[in-house]
Amino acid sequence: MLDTIPNEEEMTSLVGKSLYDVWNKLCALIDEKYDMDCLWDKGGKVWKYEYKYRRGGKTLCALYARENCVGFMIIFGKNERLKFETERENYGKEIQEIYDKAQTYHDGKWIMFEPVDTSLFNDFIKLLRIKRRPNRKSSYY
Repeated sequence: MLDTIPNEEEMTSLVGKSLYDVWNKLCALIDEKYDMDCLWDKGGKVWKYEYKYRRGGKTLCALYARENCVGFMIIFGKNERLKFETERENYGKEIQEIYDKAQTYHDGKWIMFEPVDTSLFNDFIKLLRIKRRPNRKSSYY
């Protein structure tokens, strides 16, 4: 666990103004559809911060921050991979390529995206829906 949660100023100086904007928009999108526990932590060897969306002991996804970079990770188990692979043509080429290159471990396929704008967000929401149906009432869907 982190001793102190980074504030807007720290995050902006770490990732930059435009990426912090992407971070906030992605969080807002997830928060709009999912009622989850959000946990800050250290980002391990590669990232400075981890911001994880969890509920009932299961992780939905995690956001990561390091210098001039943000990450969005989703881990698919076997059934989730089958579902994605059945519907893969419904996703953009970039999503498919990142999925194909992602490492598969014993506990699932760890898919890391490094968004620089909001262009992949519709696909991110579709990927999250494979993991878990939204549990908030939303005006969009």
